Amino acid sequence: MADEERDAERPADRARPPAGRDHLRVLDPEREPAAIKALTHPLRVRLLGLLRMDGPATASELAARTGESSASTSYHLRVLAKYAFVAEAEHRDGRERRWRAVHAVTTWDDAAMEASPVGREFTGKMARRQIAHLGESLGWYEAARAAGRVGQEWLEPSGLTDLLPMLTPESLAELKQTFEDKLEELTARDAGEARAEKVVVFFAGLPVMGRVEGEAGVGVPEAGDRPAEGAAGAEVDTGAQGVTGAVEADGGAEADEAGAAPRRVRGYTHD
Repeated sequence: MADEERDAERPADRARPPAGRDHLRVLDPEREPAAIKALTHPLRVRLLGLLRMDGPATASELAARTGESSASTSYHLRVLAKYAFVAEAEHRDGRERRWRAVHAVTTWDDAAMEASPVGREFTGKMARRQIAHLGESLGWYEAARAAGRVGQEWLEPSGLTDLLPMLTPESLAELKQTFEDKLEELTARDAGEARAEKVVVFFAGLPVMGRVEGEAGVGVPEAGDRPAEGAAGAEVDTGAQGVTGAVEADGGAEADEAGAAPRRVRGYTHD
């Protein structure tokens, strides 16, 4: 079956992401600090995550999912649109505009972010959002499994792994690159597969030098703090909410056109 025929059989919201770099939004703290600050708002991150996960929606639909007012979601969607994170989608009728995520993944260059106060604040918040999104994703999976919605073929490949290998910086970099290359390969291979489902995938490689024995982690959400099953996580997402930037920034969608995207995609999709 041709790829076009496979795509025609699938809902539009589940169509594969754009090819090449079109599915990436590469953040540049020097060129678009206001866009980065705008994206740190908790509700904006959540709205963007919902659009990426579930497809186009209206402000009223997103309000119902988040427990916010439609006036609030409408305002924050307009802010996201100002910085080209979302755009108007095809309308089902003429009564209310629908919104879609412009990109499937947001990423950035770590060195550039570390050199910027705005960037450092952003990456710290997003990392904790990713941890929260992991907890939410586990909650969704456990609920679906308990309800019998997870097929037997998914049980063995699904799950979490927690290891403490001894690695050099070079080996950790190689592991990360291998992971990303393989994920890209498999995603391309399964793009037209009718059995393919969205899978929440996390990668973490955090050296623990300097850790004091018995010292608890700082700022890590407790499992009981995660939203109920079915709640979206924009957190980040990781994850799966923000501050309105005072500086105007134009051309956010073109921010990644000045050069190639970082080879190592470090970012988040859910939001």
